Amino acid sequence: MKIALGTDHAGFALKEAVKALLIAAGHEVDDCGTDSTESVDYPDFIVPAARKVQSGACDRAVVFGGSGNGEAMAANRLRGVRCALCWNIETAALARRHNDANCLSLGARQVSEEEGLKIVAVWLTEDFEGGRHERRIEKLDTIDPG
Repeated sequence: MKIALGTDHAGFALKEAVKALLIAAGHEVDDCGTDSTESVDYPDFIVPAARKVQSGACDRAVVFGGSGNGEAMAANRLRGVRCALCWNIETAALARRHNDANCLSLGARQVSEEEGLKIVAVWLTEDFEGGRHERRIEKLDTIDPG
């Protein structure tokens, strides 16, 4: 799987840990930055990662910030990107099974590195259940962003 990563300064360390996990698992990583803990504006790095999913250049994306909230909001501005803010393995599993989340947002100040890695691992392995959830995803993907 090809996975885009994007982060602000607060999520940099967690991004690096997730990047190592993904590479070790055999995934291809497209790192959209940032590359340090120096303060930056998260949309500058989150939107490029989400665009990789929107365009089909990447299968999925993981975005990081302090809380993960702004990052999820930025990613979800793009049609076809379904970014889920997850804080434990249950929310990650449900994001995939019920929402077909193709983007994951993690708050580095909200989850430990260990928990973050577990969340990513679950999010990568869960499948979309389809069924009754499909019509809801179709509705999400056709909302006019106005």
